Amino acid sequence: LGDRTHHYPAQLSGGEQQRVGLARAFANRPKILMADEPTGNLDADTGGHVIDLMVKLNREEGTTLVLVTHDVELASKAHRIVRLSGGRVVSDEQVAPR
Repeated sequence: LGDRTHHYPAQLSGGEQQRVGLARAFANRPKILMADEPTGNLDADTGGHVIDLMVKLNREEGTTLVLVTHDVELASKAHRIVRLSGGRVVSDEQVAPR
């Protein structure tokens, strides 16, 4: 996004805005990172890279990730999966991340 540094947020695509938000979150090395559909506006390659970065942040920095997603691949990397339906918890399971 180096060529977009002088653009206002409204001048960026949804995917570009999402990448900026994630980069800002990663740079702060938070103890907890909450993300709602963190790869939703990204192409498959960029989304995969973002997933890898989040997993790395969790493993290397100890950051707790709280993610809301419909992406089965992303959910499969979690230690715990809580499924909701109609605003209610329908399952809560500890899993071995892939």
